[in-house]
Amino acid sequence: MIEIIRTVAELREWSRLERNDGGNTIGMVPTMGALHAGHASLIRAAKGSVGFVAVSIFVNPTQFGPNEDYEQYPRTFEADCALAQAEGADVIFAPSVEELYPQGAATFIEVAGLSGRLDGKSRPDHFRGVATVVAKLLIASEADRAFFGQKDAAQVAVLRRMVADLRLATQIVVCPIVREADGLALSSRNRYLSPAERCQALVLSRAVQQVQTMVAGGERRAETLVDAALLTFAAEPEIRVDYVELVDWATLEPVETAEPGSLFAVAAWVGATRLIDNCIVV
Repeated sequence: MIEIIRTVAELREWSRLERNDGGNTIGMVPTMGALHAGHASLIRAAKGSVGFVAVSIFVNPTQFGPNEDYEQYPRTFEADCALAQAEGADVIFAPSVEELYPQGAATFIEVAGLSGRLDGKSRPDHFRGVATVVAKLLIASEADRAFFGQKDAAQVAVLRRMVADLRLATQIVVCPIVREADGLALSSRNRYLSPAERCQALVLSRAVQQVQTMVAGGERRAETLVDAALLTFAAEPEIRVDYVELVDWATLEPVETAEPGSLFAVAAWVGATRLIDNCIVV
């Protein structure tokens, strides 16, 4: 059975022992559990890149709003451990809330500006919670590299800026989106969807694919691309769009023209479930 670590002190001790035993490098794969094939791809990428891999499983309360799904968020710890072990992870870091947020904790990290864009517009304090918990994980593990999925591209932008501003030694590694055969981006929240909602949710990937096709055909005007995506969403009137934007990936500020490296991102409510998807312009 894979080793399970519960405290920051134990994680730091594990990291230092492995690093000092032959100069090994350490990788961290931060997750909230409910692992799926997308997480598996991150673990494999880490295992192929560093000497030892820690996978965190922690449903972080500070990144959920008061009316969001913290209590209902899927928790599948035994299955998560089995998947992580099968993909080659060396340890699981599964702290309690009290371990990462001790009583009286008053220190939080906010990346000003970026934290209020895209998902941050409709989820106030979400990125504040993300930045804070990831900083804690990187400091505790002393990881050389941390692995995240492109599906959470706005989160990646926030974390890249945080790491740069705080001069942390960890490299942020971004891995491709993993999709179902029909195109739906994998997400732990997909399990909330009813069969009918699962079909409706495909409109997110269709909108992204529409924009990719238009860009490949030479269309670069943001207004035209966004309008086309919104028209695609209109085919599913029960879906409530949160945002459809073309932005600079580093700043998350809207851009007028799609350039290589620009981020086209969408978010929408499918029933009671909020889903996201994106593509990077090439």
